[in-house]
Amino acid sequence: MVGGALISVYPDDLTFLFELDKPCYCNLKVVNNSEHHVAFKVKTTSPRKYFVRPNASVVQPWDSCTITITLQSQKEYPPDMQSKDKFLIQSTRVAASTDMDEIPPDTFNKEADKVIEEMKLKVVYTLPSGSSDDSGVTSSANRSFKQGGDDLSMLKNASIEEVTRSIQTEFSHVYLET
Repeated sequence: MVGGALISVYPDDLTFLFELDKPCYCNLKVVNNSEHHVAFKVKTTSPRKYFVRPNASVVQPWDSCTITITLQSQKEYPPDMQSKDKFLIQSTRVAASTDMDEIPPDTFNKEADKVIEEMKLKVVYTLPSGSSDDSGVTSSANRSFKQGGDDLSMLKNASIEEVTRSIQTEFSHVYLET
């Protein structure tokens, strides 16, 4: 989880199951951690390579939004299966009356009286299971980019870990007091 005071973002990295000549996607969950309406905007260092929907929206208090990021089909593997692409998620408080589909253009302008939170995410490529090294991708790169599960299981595991830590902390306080 990556987050600031206004929003949290799951997962920490954007992981794409990379296959040649096929688009691939990654879901990103934006959670509003506040009692205020929060607008967010997604920017990338490679806008021609990715489709982001929605790329900007307003999240209601204590609610969440799922963003789908699609990597357009690629003709060749990146060197060493490394990506230099990055994403920036900006967020700021907005009025409750702000329309989700028509966020004013100056919403994310940095001004003296406005707080704009920013979170950076890196892109990670993984290979489909069973991929051979014949594609020119080394086995060390293959090993270093294999991560368990899809985005949904990563979200579930993150939530389970948070709950487990919370319970452990609570029990350790109870145990120390008795």
